[in-house]
Amino acid sequence: MRLRDGQIDISGMRAPVTKAAVLGALIGVGLGIGLYTFVYAKGASYLTNDPAACANCHVMNDHYHAWSRSSHHSVATCNDCHTPANVVGKYVTKANNGFWHSFAFTTGHFPEPIRIKGYNKRIAENSCRKCHSELVDSIESHRGQEDLSCVRCHSAVGHPNR
Repeated sequence: MRLRDGQIDISGMRAPVTKAAVLGALIGVGLGIGLYTFVYAKGASYLTNDPAACANCHVMNDHYHAWSRSSHHSVATCNDCHTPANVVGKYVTKANNGFWHSFAFTTGHFPEPIRIKGYNKRIAENSCRKCHSELVDSIESHRGQEDLSCVRCHSAVGHPNR
């Protein structure tokens, strides 16, 4: 940068300024799109424990309405069964699921009816075992098996008649 005829000549700095401007613009566009998507998709509602947040997406309406008629309605919310019991695990799972669910729903690449995947099925299984530990322990000690699956036989408990 040098002074010439009373004006600043920044010709030598053109490349770094251009790269910084392009990088800044890309970051700004990315943040803008991300913020717009977060607001449009009611992203803040997913940080709560309100089951109605799960019904923000139309493919979850049947699940939400089935849960509202279930035996678990008065004792468990979506997070109680579908996220780990610890705070970090809960929000890591919500972030991971939120990203992939929004990706799948935006692109239209998801099965109908939707199906729970392995990782989330294990979380639900652990939730059943946590809340019903005395019953599970009794059944496993009586049968001599520890590999029984609650969700295999009782998959409709939280969402009957969906």
